[in-house]
Amino acid sequence: MIDKERLAATFTELCETDSPSRHEGAIAARLKEIWATLSPNESFEDDSAEKTGSESGNLFFRFKGTNDGKPLFLNCHMDTVEPGIGVRVKREGDLFTSAGNTILGSDDKSGIAALIEAMRIIHEQKLPCRPVEFVFTTCEEIGLLGAKALNPEHITAKFGYALDSSGTGRVIIGAPAANRLNIEINGIAAHAGLHPEWGVNALMLAAQALSRMPNGRIDDESTVNFGTVCGGVASNIVPEQITIEGEVRSHSQRKLTELTEKIEQIFNSTIHNWQDPTGAAKGIPSVQFQSTLDFPLMQLRRQSEVVREIKQAAQSISMELDLVKAGGGSDANIFNGYGLPTAIIATGMTNVHSTGEQVQLQDMVAVTRLILALLTR
Repeated sequence: MIDKERLAATFTELCETDSPSRHEGAIAARLKEIWATLSPNESFEDDSAEKTGSESGNLFFRFKGTNDGKPLFLNCHMDTVEPGIGVRVKREGDLFTSAGNTILGSDDKSGIAALIEAMRIIHEQKLPCRPVEFVFTTCEEIGLLGAKALNPEHITAKFGYALDSSGTGRVIIGAPAANRLNIEINGIAAHAGLHPEWGVNALMLAAQALSRMPNGRIDDESTVNFGTVCGGVASNIVPEQITIEGEVRSHSQRKLTELTEKIEQIFNSTIHNWQDPTGAAKGIPSVQFQSTLDFPLMQLRRQSEVVREIKQAAQSISMELDLVKAGGGSDANIFNGYGLPTAIIATGMTNVHSTGEQVQLQDMVAVTRLILALLTR
């Protein structure tokens, strides 16, 4: 039933419609045109652009359905990472890659293309379909901003699926929560040649603290990373201020809290234990530590309705699924945080967030088959 070449053409068109984060206007306009041909019962764009700074809000398309299946929602994000301007698709056989020095955009347009093809088939062949809502978000790649700005009351279904993961035949049922860290260490500026003893070197204090930190993979559930260190003015000035950005992730809420508290304690003790070696410093150091929940924990039981439904759909088309946990965050974390159980379906994309990104047509076909089974079974 799947028109492979139509699916390929849709995917190519979507990829070649540039949509880096906050510049989703063109892709949103095209999706409105495409979905209008499928006769949704309701469609609208929300007001999230005021919060995200995007050219577009999140898009919603709702179909009442023609059978008595339980309503569900399906989600993809419209934006891509950089470099994402001037994308041109190269096809060799059934392999799609970027023809230039940009990303391809299969993250997440392979998922969008599969959803469009599935609904085109249902529409053309008048297949019985359960009630379904399609939710296309903005600014996912820069902090899940579209999903965070979304009003969950706009989604009437009680569970759903996000098509947004690499690999094939995978359904992600667990993803970590993450705390975003921002640490500001304040010292005292001084001329490094004339009066270095008057200063307090914020960079050295940062280095002392970081050398004591948990870092990398802590255990099979948790990771810690410090990604940026910024500050200083010149080589002849004792650095007065250093800002550090990092993150803590864990599949355990308890471990997330404990690791975050341990990191804060190390920064505080480093500053508290500072001693002036000459007694000439013009002040004392201080630290401001800020931890913000970046995205909440995602944990789905294998016996839950959202997992059971996708397993039964896969079985109906003799498709094997691998239920896994992942280390990344996605819109699904936010939806789960809203109390909407959401699993993540892999779309076949590989080497994402790089110019080596690629996807196979047969993998997008397989995802389309799975969505059809989910909606029409």
